[in-house]
Amino acid sequence: MATTETTASTRLAPLLSVLTGAVAGVLVGVALTATAPVSGVANVSEVVSVGLPVARVLLNVAAAATVGLGLLSVLVGYDRPRITEPVLTVARPAAVAAALLWALAALVTLVLRTAEYRPTDTAVSIGDIAGYAGAVAAGKALLIVAAFALVQVGVGILAVRRGERVPPEVRVGLGLFALLALPVTGHSSDWSLHDYTLISLELHVLAAITWVGGLGATAALLPANRVLLAHALPRFSRLATLCLLITAGTGVFNGVVQLALAPDTNLWSALFTTPYGILVLLKVVAAGTIAALGGYVRLKLLPSIVRHERTALALWVTLELTVMGVALGFAVVLTRTPVA
Repeated sequence: MATTETTASTRLAPLLSVLTGAVAGVLVGVALTATAPVSGVANVSEVVSVGLPVARVLLNVAAAATVGLGLLSVLVGYDRPRITEPVLTVARPAAVAAALLWALAALVTLVLRTAEYRPTDTAVSIGDIAGYAGAVAAGKALLIVAAFALVQVGVGILAVRRGERVPPEVRVGLGLFALLALPVTGHSSDWSLHDYTLISLELHVLAAITWVGGLGATAALLPANRVLLAHALPRFSRLATLCLLITAGTGVFNGVVQLALAPDTNLWSALFTTPYGILVLLKVVAAGTIAALGGYVRLKLLPSIVRHERTALALWVTLELTVMGVALGFAVVLTRTPVA
């Protein structure tokens, strides 16, 4: 019994690390932007103003978990089912649970967005939600995300029953496709670089979710199996490097464009004096910290892992995932923060 509990707690540790960091990032971000309410929104309760970014970051964490657990099948390979199936039989139902949480978080976010859009003293009704979804692009996007997450649940259940006969590439592809609706409704980019910022935002989200999800799934399910870890971690490390470059590059580009092209705003002063600029700087610091932690794992620990030696991987990955969660929290608040 003690062994089972230890295994369960070890598997949950990466998820708890991301969630703790994400909620902390949201709370810090909300505190920084408390004096900069969203334009046009009045008399929003504290439950909505705090609960909305928390629900949104939970949506992102659930999406990352769904994508990462599907990606795990690709990382461990297809040619050794005898040693991969014990891991994947845990990953598949976990992915179904994550997709269910993803759909639920999208619907909760929709309710809270409706309450923010139409602040009243009465509870939000189905009619209010339908009206919001019909009038506002973000409402439609959340419904699309919830629908695709439920499709992901169905595909995941099929994978639980039929195993790798349901290609993991399909599961990962569906998960990534479901992410495309929300980013374009979170930032305002009504400037000459709109098309470029739109593409940049999409790439930013896809790379970040793949990076967080892949690392979390690897950390949760592979450390106990040194053979699979030695095979999967080098492959993920290469993918993570690409995701880091895309996430950092697009993040800097998006932040600079928003600040530089905003009317009556000086880039350098806004970077250090506005809530938006400070959040951009905090995200840059978080990205640098993540890169340093990931670099240590790759340069110092990965050679030992490839030799099937015992390492302190769990500690370093836990730290990395916590900072990733903080960055996700900052990102959610950033989408709701006026540039000036």
